[in-house]
Amino acid sequence: MRKFSIACAAFAVANAWLAPLAAAAGPADDAQIRALEARFATAFNAKDVDAIMRIYSPDVFVFDVVPPRQYVGAEAYRKDWQGLMAAFAGPVRFDISDLAVSSDGAIGYSHSIEHVRSSDSQGHDMDMTVRVTDVYRKVGGEWRIVQEHVSAPIDLATGKGDLTSKP
Repeated sequence: MRKFSIACAAFAVANAWLAPLAAAAGPADDAQIRALEARFATAFNAKDVDAIMRIYSPDVFVFDVVPPRQYVGAEAYRKDWQGLMAAFAGPVRFDISDLAVSSDGAIGYSHSIEHVRSSDSQGHDMDMTVRVTDVYRKVGGEWRIVQEHVSAPIDLATGKGDLTSKP
């Protein structure tokens, strides 16, 4: 009987400890991540690098579609964003489609298609579509991107990226 009582007590303690973790995951967190992505789109359209960087963790790790091979940390990635925004001479039209989000506790991920249209400093139209996979971590009740991978399909015959990719 004593072993049964100890087992019940252990179960109750484990349940009390794990229940908040299970309750922390689910549709509400997925909605918060979707809201973060909507804030990102708004900031991108406004060419607001400071607002863009607020969605990233200070220790973010990024594989972007442009060199260098990787960015380690928010300050390194900020420079990439500043360069991109400087390349747009006109207004930016940015949108996210096919956004799929999943979270479990303090970790989440998403994948999406991101499309941007603008003009460059010579007035040429810019029209780019990329694939993005993000990993999020929830710290202090707020979601931040901790890892990002931006890519485009490659034409193996020419070695060139397809920035106008279609499904």
